[in-house]
Amino acid sequence: MKQSCFTEGKILGPLLKFTVPVLFALFLQSLYGAADLMICGQFASSADVSAVSTGSQIMSTLTNVVAGFSMAVTVLLGQAIGRKEEEEAGRLMGTVILLFAIIAAVLAVLVMVFAGSLASLMNAPQEAYTQTVSYVRICGAGMIFIIAYNLIGSIFRGLGNSKMPLISVAIACVLNILGDIVLVSGFQMGAAGAAIATVAAQLISVILSLLIIRKVHLPFAFRRDQIRLDIEKVKRIIFLGIPIALQDLLVSISFLVILSIVNSLGLVASAGVGVAEKVCGFIMLVPSAFSQSMSAFVAQNIGAGKPDRAVKSLRCGIAASFAAGVCMFYLAYFHGTLLAEIFSKDPEVVSAAADYLRSYGIDCLLTAVFFCFVGFYNGMGKTRFVMIQGIVGAFLVRIPVSWYMSRLRPVSLFKIGLATPCSSIVQLIFCLVYMIFVKKELKKMELSPSHSEVL
Repeated sequence: MKQSCFTEGKILGPLLKFTVPVLFALFLQSLYGAADLMICGQFASSADVSAVSTGSQIMSTLTNVVAGFSMAVTVLLGQAIGRKEEEEAGRLMGTVILLFAIIAAVLAVLVMVFAGSLASLMNAPQEAYTQTVSYVRICGAGMIFIIAYNLIGSIFRGLGNSKMPLISVAIACVLNILGDIVLVSGFQMGAAGAAIATVAAQLISVILSLLIIRKVHLPFAFRRDQIRLDIEKVKRIIFLGIPIALQDLLVSISFLVILSIVNSLGLVASAGVGVAEKVCGFIMLVPSAFSQSMSAFVAQNIGAGKPDRAVKSLRCGIAASFAAGVCMFYLAYFHGTLLAEIFSKDPEVVSAAADYLRSYGIDCLLTAVFFCFVGFYNGMGKTRFVMIQGIVGAFLVRIPVSWYMSRLRPVSLFKIGLATPCSSIVQLIFCLVYMIFVKKELKKMELSPSHSEVL
């Protein structure tokens, strides 16, 4: 399985070739997460649907934090590969493995202990409280497998290999769907069965992925004696990773706040937004894929001292992503009911989900551009800026707007959902303004290629 070198030759072709497996991996990841809700919606109660919706949002928040933190791995590995520093890449891998094992163990204990508090914090409907706690606690017990599963993807994207993460996700997706069918449909275990299927699928996926990785050619030598905490590398991972992780945490919290606001409106609204969020997981796939691909592509070119190629990749990414964004807008805004019916058979829940989805359709046009900028800045190592604009969008726009809209009568999920595109507009403006300053820095780098590592 060959790793890609992004520092030579054409740009659009290699970028799209790398992005397509990332897109399919994200599709399967969304299908993986949606399977729990979809099967519960068809074979379990509305309380189980609400529990999976709220519980998966909690777990997604934690997983996104770790995934954001692991973005530092993608960037640092990409820059090391771009500079042809093979030994440095090997030592970085060793540090990453041990560091994330410690993080996984700590999170597993915290989630299991505070599962009830998290469910209460999320205003889980009383009818679904017990199921929500069970879902969160079971997933928390499997946190080490969830983190290992996500870390594998970050490592290989940094190496320019987007096929290995696709294989890992495909294995987990198939196993999770089979597990849901057996436990939720067959044994009628509801939300708890969905959680067990999730953890078991990721455990088996990690084991099989590690067996496959042993046969994959790496662009550097990796030895067991390199598995140790190198303090300097830990500092670099923290320097880059903490801003991304913090931004992802706070942004996720802002969506949890919105969900909490919606939960206070009743079971139908809670289940409806839960269904809509699962649909959104699919319609946002293209910008998310370009964002991740952009980070890897830009990191290698920055490491190689080729900032001009990095900027050109941003332009190519925006053009391709926006074209797909127009299609996603059409589906979400005009055919939300059709999409929501995939996940629920309750007419009231479907109607609520479709109303909420119309606002996300508008956001598809904005994120097509905005996410590419985020990937570009992450690849450059400008993670503190990414954190700042994310926090501003979440806490100064998204939460206040959603709260204000929820106070208007009659209550409209479409109006509450408008908080998201409002936030994206502000964040996109931030990215465009910041690009003025970044271009000056890139010009200096082009004149002084020896200073090719941007942190």
